[in-house]
Amino acid sequence: MYRIVINFLTILLVLISSHGLKAQVTGLWKTIDDRDGSEKSVIEIYEQDGKLHGKVIKLLKGSTYTTCENCHGDLKDKALVGMTIIHDLTKTATGGIDGTVMDPNNGKTYSCLIELESPDKLRLRGYIGLPAFGRTQYWYRVQ
Repeated sequence: MYRIVINFLTILLVLISSHGLKAQVTGLWKTIDDRDGSEKSVIEIYEQDGKLHGKVIKLLKGSTYTTCENCHGDLKDKALVGMTIIHDLTKTATGGIDGTVMDPNNGKTYSCLIELESPDKLRLRGYIGLPAFGRTQYWYRVQ
């Protein structure tokens, strides 16, 4: 009986903490280009079917494209505003959140890892293969 109670409490704690992290990440985020420091867009991170996704809500002055010129397939030359660029984010065993991110500048899709540095600062690491071989952007919550 004791073991059943402990297992139940452990599962409950994992479910609560997973929901809490997703709730903290959802919302509007201003993207900052990691190369030139310019503000590019506002992304809405939202939950759908138990996973997190992110779509472009607004382009800012630093954005150089309004359509996805380098995208492939159905996304080719589509408007960036309204486009979902982050897909299938789920919580990892280490407490981060991973999934995929599409870079509208080159149309390529990368694995990504998202971590909250603070309630208003998000770290997004896009990579191929290992996270050590990638780029990091910091996004800031829009109030």
